[in-house]
Amino acid sequence: MSGTAGPALLDPGEVMAAARALVSSGGRRLLGLVGSPGAGKSTMADALVRDLGEGAVVVPMDGFHLSDAELAVLGLGDRKGAPETFDRDGYVAMLRRLRQDTSVVVRAPRFDRELEAVVPDEIAVAPQVRLVVTEGNYLLHWPEVRPLLDEVWFLEVAQETSRVASLVARHQHFGRTPAAARAWVERSDEANARLVEAGRPLADRVVTPW
Repeated sequence: MSGTAGPALLDPGEVMAAARALVSSGGRRLLGLVGSPGAGKSTMADALVRDLGEGAVVVPMDGFHLSDAELAVLGLGDRKGAPETFDRDGYVAMLRRLRQDTSVVVRAPRFDRELEAVVPDEIAVAPQVRLVVTEGNYLLHWPEVRPLLDEVWFLEVAQETSRVASLVARHQHFGRTPAAARAWVERSDEANARLVEAGRPLADRVVTPW
């Protein structure tokens, strides 16, 4: 974990080598990627797994979204993506299983953005997997998550305006009008981004803009 000096900086060109070094330390390792919405967490996670091959898999925090029906009952439909709209206990239990149950296949859910719904048991983590990459907004916000991860990397962005623009475009791609997409980003995504940013000092490494 990070010392009092704060997180170490990790150049984008060093990312793959750092992941390989983590794997080489033996056993199964869990690597967390955290950053503001639109920072590129999913892109980096996928790149790491492609580089490491069958020995790595991504288990995103997004697989623990509460259903739209449950959010409606809770009155949280307009807050989807906020910390309280996830199955936090389920996510923590999954991380514990991934650390402990290394001799069996562990199945994890995946969030389908086209359906805006969780697909259960979509991700299989086989015993031979040596690196589980989990990415999400709140890995450093929920205190019980951090001890379950071997390292957490915080992804910085080069330009906030580009990050926001990519978020607006993402929401439009999945069906919102331009005005509705921008309103959602300004009201919800940016509030979540401020929570995420507060956890930066707790990260092991900060990946400089890539």
